[in-house]
Amino acid sequence: MISKTFAFATTLLLGVISDSIALAQVGGPDDPTTDGRAGSQIIQTGVPFLLIAPDARSGAMGDAGVAISVDANATHWNPSKLAFVENNTSVALSYTPWLQKLVPDINLAYLSAFHRLDDRNVIGGSIRYFSLGQIQLTDIYGQNTGTYDPNEFAIDGTYARKFGDKFSLGTSLRFIYSKLSNGQFQQGQDIHAGTALAVDAAAYYKNETQLFGKDSRISAGLNISNIGNKISYVDNGAKVYLPTNLKLGGATTFFIDDFNEFTVTLDLNKLLVPSPPVYAVDANGQIYIESGRDPSELSVPAAIFGSFSDAPGGFSEEMQEISYSTGLEYWYNKQFALRAGYFYENPNKGDRQYFTLGAGLKYNIFDLDFAYLIGSQDKSPLANTLRFSLVFNFVPKK
Repeated sequence: MISKTFAFATTLLLGVISDSIALAQVGGPDDPTTDGRAGSQIIQTGVPFLLIAPDARSGAMGDAGVAISVDANATHWNPSKLAFVENNTSVALSYTPWLQKLVPDINLAYLSAFHRLDDRNVIGGSIRYFSLGQIQLTDIYGQNTGTYDPNEFAIDGTYARKFGDKFSLGTSLRFIYSKLSNGQFQQGQDIHAGTALAVDAAAYYKNETQLFGKDSRISAGLNISNIGNKISYVDNGAKVYLPTNLKLGGATTFFIDDFNEFTVTLDLNKLLVPSPPVYAVDANGQIYIESGRDPSELSVPAAIFGSFSDAPGGFSEEMQEISYSTGLEYWYNKQFALRAGYFYENPNKGDRQYFTLGAGLKYNIFDLDFAYLIGSQDKSPLANTLRFSLVFNFVPKK
């Protein structure tokens, strides 16, 4: 009896790769081309759902969030920002129907919260659940044998501490669980759920100042996320890197008057995992690495530090591995917000390019946010993606 689950998951993640979220398993090089070369330039990692923007606020700003003002979703973008929260306790719930052009029942749910311990210390946590929908299983004769619901989730615990009035540090500890198969055999191997542990390391700086004669806030953020062990789905099989990611960004907020404020932000992202090598075929038909390094031979620390200089194409290819998120946010009377953004990724590294729009509303203790992704209907499976977030703010800071 053969399950279609693993094949489906592979097909799905390959579709995501076309949007530069990499395959959740490691394979060999692609079929050689006519000139004897092979291999994709797109970086491959496991559990790519960890890179999906979970909330509607940052989702409406081109997936930028490392340096914007803090809210309950900071655990994902920059855990150190939590040290500057304005409420003692907040809880946020977000929901995103994902890749609806491919499969109608894939979705991401995200629950996050924080609580202030004292003036300098804040703790938080989050649960991220990614459902790949319901899969129909069949035997070798095409007869139905039941259904299966592949899924992945991550549970975070976060701590942030303020140092002075302008700077903070933070970290998150993350447990990752990825179950893409129902436990049956595939190609003679027992496929099981993959598990991993990871940490984030983050920093945040903000300064209240004046720009162009207006009260302003300048902020900067850094978050290195998903630093952890490799993950595997088969015993004694290939292991894949977690999507260790460097996020660096800045934001500037202009307080125009008592009713109007405007924020502009920019994030830069780079995966800290090995760049794919370039393969070639010798006269005997054997595939070998022509340039670059074999990712399977590198430890996690070696892969992270080597990721800044391991691209086969040199410095120009390293620069192609940086993606850009830029966003705008306008608030009226601290109650109503309009947002817009743009995300750019090099065509050789996934070719995700899209605009985003969104809005937000504050009422009493509630924040309601909405985001819409405007992608190419012909090229992007992310086109028309919607995100919804609801935040509950309790106990204002004294």
